[in-house]
Amino acid sequence: MWYSSVRMGLVGVLLGVLGACTSNEVGPPAPLEGFGPGAAEPWLLVDTKRDALVIMQGNKPVKTFSQLAFGSSGVGVKSNRGDNKTPLGVFRVGWINDHSRFKRFIGLDYPNIDYANRALRERRIDALTYERIRAAWVKGYTPPQDTPLGGQIGIHGVGSGNPGVHQAGINWTSGCVALDNSQIDSLRPWVKIGMRVEIR
Repeated sequence: MWYSSVRMGLVGVLLGVLGACTSNEVGPPAPLEGFGPGAAEPWLLVDTKRDALVIMQGNKPVKTFSQLAFGSSGVGVKSNRGDNKTPLGVFRVGWINDHSRFKRFIGLDYPNIDYANRALRERRIDALTYERIRAAWVKGYTPPQDTPLGGQIGIHGVGSGNPGVHQAGINWTSGCVALDNSQIDSLRPWVKIGMRVEIR
């Protein structure tokens, strides 16, 4: 009983703090120190309209990869685990697996604080789940990947999959951004933990 009342109180406080944010769009991203437009460090822009991933140095494109694949449900505001949607927003590289079944996997820190805020407002996560995500994000750690919002979102190659499916322009991923194997190898030397990745 005590636990339930404390939990409900925390939900009320958090909803009150977030009450002013009534937009259905993911809010503006928090600044990531040292990365992004105007910064010296490279960052990645995934331009879903142009079907291109661009390595950026400040506001200048350095290298462009085209013919990407996205989630089989398209690109947009990701709502929950298993919706097969590639999330729009600003993320950081949380981890890198150079021995993935997808050749290489560059993991993103989804769900970020914007997605957690929205999910709490819409009561798709509880206050404790929100706090787990927020605490990790604020400290620069990868948020928990086991929440109802999903996880394991990243940029990867085709691996041992059928390259013909990728070349045909089919959106085949479960919510990630996919390049072909040669592209992911070319991208990898540019990538480091904490790097800004903007999907728009």
